[in-house]
Amino acid sequence: MPPKDFALSVLTQTRDLGIIVNDSLSPTAHVMDIFNKAHRRSALILRAFTSQNVKLLIRAYVVYVRPLLEYNTVVWTPYFVKNIEGTGRVQRRFTKGLRGHGKHAYPGRLRLLQLHSL
Repeated sequence: MPPKDFALSVLTQTRDLGIIVNDSLSPTAHVMDIFNKAHRRSALILRAFTSQNVKLLIRAYVVYVRPLLEYNTVVWTPYFVKNIEGTGRVQRRFTKGLRGHGKHAYPGRLRLLQLHSL
């Protein structure tokens, strides 16, 4: 029997090798997905650890959140201002949530915690 005709569905975006690619080749959907995941993970780290040891929390952030923000940046390099600011917003929010560090300005927190700006 000959195969029956069928229509292929048209997608406006798809995930390939972990990168969300849309029909206009704009990285915005991918960047927003990364920011959402990174915000959720960083909030989970702040809530889940009963220890408030800042060094332990920073280590967890560097191991579990930073790779999300840094993976495949060559492909999705943020060029819109909102995407560039969003990258730093994840780290800014996390460091502000650390006990005793919320009162410091962001550059001061980075120096105290020995982190680099994204």
